[in-house]
Amino acid sequence: MPTPGSHEVAFVIRGPIARRDLPGLCGRVCAVLARSGDVVVCDISEVEPDAVTVDALARLQLAAGRRNCRVELRNASGRLLELVELMGLTHVLAADA
Repeated sequence: MPTPGSHEVAFVIRGPIARRDLPGLCGRVCAVLARSGDVVVCDISEVEPDAVTVDALARLQLAAGRRNCRVELRNASGRLLELVELMGLTHVLAADA
């Protein structure tokens, strides 16, 4: 949930995500953060629950954190949440399912 005075913007990520897509995806989300505020809400209902997706989401969160911003994940599938937990990243990629 955004804090008072924060600016929130929505962003949809569709999959599947290939490893070669990661730099462009991070660049687009960082550009949105630079223009629009400090919270990006990413709808990830259409991404594949695989290791590349978890890697992409972790990189987005890392890039946002470097800008004192954050990425909030929405509509994550149960399978993706299980994979995030298996990879030990629930503290980084907390999501509202």
